Amino acid sequence: MTSLSNKQMWLWATINLWLLNLNNNIEWDVEGGDDLTPEQWYMLLSNHLSWADIVIITSVMKNKMPMCKFLLKQSLLYVPFVGLACWGLDMPFMKRHSQAYLVKNPERRNDDFNAIRKACKKFEHVPTTMISFVEGTRYSEEKLATVKTPYRHLLKPKTGGVAFTLNAMNHLLDGVVDITLAYPENRDDPFKDLLKGKLTKVVVKIDVYQMDENLNGDYFNDKAFKRRFHNWLNDVWKRKDETLETIYSQS
Repeated sequence: MTSLSNKQMWLWATINLWLLNLNNNIEWDVEGGDDLTPEQWYMLLSNHLSWADIVIITSVMKNKMPMCKFLLKQSLLYVPFVGLACWGLDMPFMKRHSQAYLVKNPERRNDDFNAIRKACKKFEHVPTTMISFVEGTRYSEEKLATVKTPYRHLLKPKTGGVAFTLNAMNHLLDGVVDITLAYPENRDDPFKDLLKGKLTKVVVKIDVYQMDENLNGDYFNDKAFKRRFHNWLNDVWKRKDETLETIYSQS
């Protein structure tokens, strides 16, 4: 099913790209990722700005790497149309427990990780890209004002989901791909502008990291690796914030 769903996803992304260019006069600024291949396994990290992000990322990356899979909350499975579409595209679903539930039921603490491991197992024989929006939610200036963050254009990265997936797919991954995404001329509401045909510029900066000591290890049982991974992700986010500052200052 995964091989068929990848073909369906590629067709969906191809149609989306055609519609994007048909309805919008977009200046595309895509840089990096020339050594990626659809024949390997990757984890993809990205900042998250808009509902448009999924459309843009899949459209830009569809010929560079395997089609993206998103870890989805199990509750989405029951949303009309959306749940059925995600199931048909073979997206992995996971049931998240609240912190209050875990306090009462500590034996269920590993359920998330086990669910991800089970979901990722189906991708062992078909090259796949697992995507993670590391901030955990869409960025906005309003959200930025309510949280502590050292960044000007990003929320702080949340390591939990990334670490779960890294642990589950560690033996498969050929690299981690980091995407810096920006809509410098449509910062208020890129998705609405996309639908109105007013999306004018899309910037996608692609960095690829090999599976070195910062990415290869047991996050949950190796404290030294956990520190290295935290430091690595914070460094990536710092560089991403600097890249976004440059992009926005030039627009």
